[in-house]
Amino acid sequence: MKPEVNAILEEAYAVFNHKPAVANYQGTVHVGVDLGTAYTVLAVLDAEKRPLAGRYQFAQIVRDGLVVDFIGAIQLIKKMKAEVEAELGITLEHAATTYPPGVPLAEVKATQNVLIGAGLECSAFVDEPTGANALLKISDGAVVDIGGGTTGIAIVKDGEVVYTADEATGGTHFSLVVAGALNLPFLEAEKVKTDPTQSRMISSLVHPVMQKVGSIVARHIAGYSVDTIYLVGGTSGLAGIDAVVADMTGVKTVTPVHPMFVTPLGVAMMDR
Repeated sequence: MKPEVNAILEEAYAVFNHKPAVANYQGTVHVGVDLGTAYTVLAVLDAEKRPLAGRYQFAQIVRDGLVVDFIGAIQLIKKMKAEVEAELGITLEHAATTYPPGVPLAEVKATQNVLIGAGLECSAFVDEPTGANALLKISDGAVVDIGGGTTGIAIVKDGEVVYTADEATGGTHFSLVVAGALNLPFLEAEKVKTDPTQSRMISSLVHPVMQKVGSIVARHIAGYSVDTIYLVGGTSGLAGIDAVVADMTGVKTVTPVHPMFVTPLGVAMMDR
């Protein structure tokens, strides 16, 4: 992983959900919104496209890439937008956003409408792997976005996405396994799943689901010359998942720090 990619992700982690270092910001901003099955992220970059401010929150407003709580999604983005505007002393007017690969555009236009409903002009609308690659800047390889509900795969050749696919299996499935194994309510299982002190135990419980993700990736990259797989999306942060994917595919697999922020930061870079 390029050091500059991890550096930007660390900068984002330092300011997202925290008071930004800059108040009364004067300058151009680039905004990205990623409506996820588990987490929704609003990322704001400065004129040099470095992290300036942002918000992320667990919210079940999307299922398998489709907005299922339209009003809730608008209210959440409005809240995030208002908080960041108050901190920076500016008004956010436009943003870029994403949709899962393989989902018909007619079915995901609700994502654009969420932005409009929240008072943001939609400046760009791209598939998630393309958004992620705006940050990763991969010339050749595979970007695998393991989100809350699905695993999205994109093959990149000469800097262009030449193949995309999306299959059900993501963080929600991991949480359901944890909930069943530990006899916990779903939301409690979600907290345990992301607790760093429980990572070894969780990895053992969800190993079969990790293998399922690996088999999905292996099937979709077959027939392509892929030398490196790049994991992004919140679920990619689970300890050991990169090793399982590498084992299932036979391909070197790497995960950046704070992988949940890759796609929202990348798509923010595509905002005008």
